[in-house]
Amino acid sequence: MSTGHVGIVWNPSKTSRYELENALEKAFERVLTGTAEVRVSWHETGEDDPGLGAARGAVEAGADVVLAAGGDGTVRAVAEHLAESGARAELGIIPLGTGNLLARNLGVPLKDLTAAFERALTGEAIPLDIGWARLAVDGETDGKRYAFAVMAGFGIDAHMITETDDDLKDRAGWLAYVESLGRALSASEVIDIRLSGQNLEPSDEQAHTLLIGNCGSLQGGMTLLPDADPSDGELDLLVLSADSIPGWADTMRNLVWDNGLRRLLSPSSSDEDQAKSSDSATHRRITELTVELDEPRVFEVDGDALGETSRVEISVQPGAVQVR
Repeated sequence: MSTGHVGIVWNPSKTSRYELENALEKAFERVLTGTAEVRVSWHETGEDDPGLGAARGAVEAGADVVLAAGGDGTVRAVAEHLAESGARAELGIIPLGTGNLLARNLGVPLKDLTAAFERALTGEAIPLDIGWARLAVDGETDGKRYAFAVMAGFGIDAHMITETDDDLKDRAGWLAYVESLGRALSASEVIDIRLSGQNLEPSDEQAHTLLIGNCGSLQGGMTLLPDADPSDGELDLLVLSADSIPGWADTMRNLVWDNGLRRLLSPSSSDEDQAKSSDSATHRRITELTVELDEPRVFEVDGDALGETSRVEISVQPGAVQVR
């Protein structure tokens, strides 16, 4: 798809429009010399709307590509609108957050706005699956679905998000999540869950953590689901059972050190060291899943905590978005 109209959905809490305009102008100078002029429209997010309305505005304005300039919440909101509406516009990512989860998994340049704009303007679009989560409390659903492009779940992963100090996150980036691990471990108690779904034998299990991944990597290059492929039409399910709490601690230690800090200090670390996991973890491939929880737990999608739920219905929309 040619780029004749770029719609930029930007989060003003992350950067100024002036800074984005400067980086965009430099990108235009580098990659669009001698080509037809590109129209640009700006669509600002707000406290009450993290990006759904802005993305809708960009599509209605005729954007061929919608650039999500913000953190994971902005990217998720734009992807959700594109997937749910069936819009033909492609997605580009200008990462401005702490986690930048989808950008990391797709290799989008970080901390270089001009390079990110260059990729978004000229990159070849590839299909991106979108996961959907429908939550319920006390057995009742409100009918709303929440999209995720990277990972969703409850347990230690969700508690690491809710327990992470915002000021520390602003100062230390992804290392702030490591600081929250101890509190997350103590907050994640084992509960009874029931799993069912298409091509999945119903099972009753005990678990403290359940993750559904479309992509496999977290902050700092840590790989949690090494086989996850964001364009294979499936999601990866990881369940950590009652007897695997020490194993999960070991897993996180290995991920934080072997796949994070050690790689920063020694980039030549072998790939074989980059996907360690607990021996007692259960891994499955799914397209649909219903999770019933004995007790409500905080559920998160792509780094956003949605609140407590006692039932989650998961599905995947293959190739829902074309992303550059």
